[in-house]
Amino acid sequence: MQTSYWLRIVFIKFYFVLTLIPISITAQNEGKQFIHPWNDTTLVISDRIDSLLAVMTIEEKVSQLLYNSPEIPRLDIPRYNWWNEALHGVARAGNATVFPQAIGLAATFDNELVERVATAISDEARIKYNAAIAINNRERYTGLTFWSPNINIFRDPRWGRGQETYGEDPFLTSNIGLAYVRGLQGNNPKFLKTAACAKHYVVHSGPEALRHEFNAVTPLKDFYETYLPAFDSLVRKGNVAGVMCAYNKTFGEPCCGSKFLDIEILRKNWGFKGYHVSDCWAISDIHTFHKYTSNSLESATLALNSGIDLNCGTSYSSLVEAYNNSKVTGHQIDTAISRLLRTRIMLGMLDPIGSNPYDTINKNRLRSPEHMDLAREAATKSIVLLKNNGILPLKNNQKKMVVMGPYATDAYVMLGNYHGTSGNIVTILEGISNIINPGTTMEYKPGFLPLQDVNKSVDWITKDAHTCDAIIVVLGISNYIEGEDGDALASKDKGDKRNLDFPQHQLDFLEKLSKNGDKPIISIITGGSPLYMEKVHEYSDAILWTWYGGEQCGTAVADIIFGEQSPSGRLPVSFPAKDNVLPDYEDYSMHNRTYRYMLDEPMYPFGFGLSYSRVNYSEVETRNNNQASVTIKNQGNMSVEEVVQLYISFSVMDLKLPKYALKAIQRIPLGPKEAKSVSFTLNDDMFVYYDNKGIRHDYKGNAKLIIGGSSPSSRVMELGGNNRAEINIIR
Repeated sequence: MQTSYWLRIVFIKFYFVLTLIPISITAQNEGKQFIHPWNDTTLVISDRIDSLLAVMTIEEKVSQLLYNSPEIPRLDIPRYNWWNEALHGVARAGNATVFPQAIGLAATFDNELVERVATAISDEARIKYNAAIAINNRERYTGLTFWSPNINIFRDPRWGRGQETYGEDPFLTSNIGLAYVRGLQGNNPKFLKTAACAKHYVVHSGPEALRHEFNAVTPLKDFYETYLPAFDSLVRKGNVAGVMCAYNKTFGEPCCGSKFLDIEILRKNWGFKGYHVSDCWAISDIHTFHKYTSNSLESATLALNSGIDLNCGTSYSSLVEAYNNSKVTGHQIDTAISRLLRTRIMLGMLDPIGSNPYDTINKNRLRSPEHMDLAREAATKSIVLLKNNGILPLKNNQKKMVVMGPYATDAYVMLGNYHGTSGNIVTILEGISNIINPGTTMEYKPGFLPLQDVNKSVDWITKDAHTCDAIIVVLGISNYIEGEDGDALASKDKGDKRNLDFPQHQLDFLEKLSKNGDKPIISIITGGSPLYMEKVHEYSDAILWTWYGGEQCGTAVADIIFGEQSPSGRLPVSFPAKDNVLPDYEDYSMHNRTYRYMLDEPMYPFGFGLSYSRVNYSEVETRNNNQASVTIKNQGNMSVEEVVQLYISFSVMDLKLPKYALKAIQRIPLGPKEAKSVSFTLNDDMFVYYDNKGIRHDYKGNAKLIIGGSSPSSRVMELGGNNRAEINIIR
């Protein structure tokens, strides 16, 4: 093997010396400035890569397998740091538009909107990259390889990083993820606009405190039906440029050292051609925490042999020793670096400046008015109306109002984790202040502290509030409470929530406020994961859930409160009721998890969200067993957007299929009293399932199509939601 490898290298060197160097000289004479063959844009990518591999030493090759790849001056290869983030905007790199956190983007149920958001993000990424290169800033967070999106399934509401995901459903996660990748990577047939990366592969969903060591063992049925579909979709349908392996073990093997995950499934079954990167320092976890190997050399060898191309960490420095001791081959190293070089070439990084269509992108697009308007649209469509007894929308002629709660003036609760910075973050108080009638008297009082309450000798705030026509209270949690290990400073569980209890001091304040008078209370809730909401629901006349809504969240909240927009967000996660029994956090089966398998009725169902009108669903009709249609009608006098959701319920119970499974979504605008027919195409993929051995089957038998504005639940009508229509079919 080693002999044939070196014969190939000798041949490549001889070939390029005789042929390609004269070609590069000719190109220079034509003014194209091709310094080396690997800079020659007239060559196919594989030839450019081979020309570079032919002249690199083993030490140079290994150095390029590290995320902070050093410069190779003699070959004019610049330094490149692969680590960059763009979860909901260019992150950690200064000025950039901050869109709603990923869970908020999922709440829009709007693929087209999410693709526009990601397109705006990739515009800003290119502008910032071009500017950074111009001043030779090649530090972390300046590159074009973004380690986003996070397409893990939000299987447990206690997970602090659930806010980074697109929720609990594999279909919604797949579709929002695909839209995000399309927007990040662009549609140029030759170049990548930026390189997206699907993470964290796989079954990575808490506990956060154990993320470097836990072993996720899940039934193969759940593995293939729930945990894998989004990764499968982004690889095979989305041509995602990168995939990141997770810290944890799955089925007893470290995810960054599993031939089953990384070679059999990812490379062979799905045909993944992109680059495979470790989560940061995940390869060192293999020996440090998993104790699967004895040292860095063994861990690096295992990872490379398992198909991991790029090490976010330093373990791959030992690959020179592994090569010298014949533990890895030159061919393996060349294969890994070839994938990385292909990504860099497709990003235009080895081309003469000016030959890439994104080198001259208009710098005025950075935080442009259009992008800020898009952030406002995304925030508006992400906000979920959970309760409304008729108080909303408010008429903008109130004589006196009061806004309460410390989060009303807190820009941090707009951001979520992995965020950029903006000089135009509109807090909720600012948003309301900007739109309120100039004749209205409005006061702001914090009322309580963000993280704890204190004893008050005199409480005039709650009593005084009831001299107002409307009371707005901003409640909830923030990234101090939930997030990634190390970021959530007030979390006692390294970013996770120990339970779903709503902060007690906030409940006490809200209860006192509700009992101190009869004025309407509008509760605005921030947070990225479910909480127990029974008491908030009881004490409030209306509830808006805003997630971490991005820089324009305050404006979006005001637009909805005063009826400039009708709310249209939908829950991408179920909100359990307090008496629901949460499964063991460290159990990775899907039993009793998410709306698909939940045994108890939730407080707020997956897909649920109210608007300022009622939409009626008529009887479903089917045609040729591959078309389903339903008529929806806006019963009210205000324009709305209805999120029409198609679910399938399977009748053959011994197959242990989900109770309900989301299979299609359409966002439909409806004018006052307007009716429309909405059609769905039924395809075979909607009726696929896996058995307990992980073998794929086509479902045969009775099934039910259910079309409505939420997942099927007896709670929907109780909460004021729309009806649904359903029909039995046979496959």
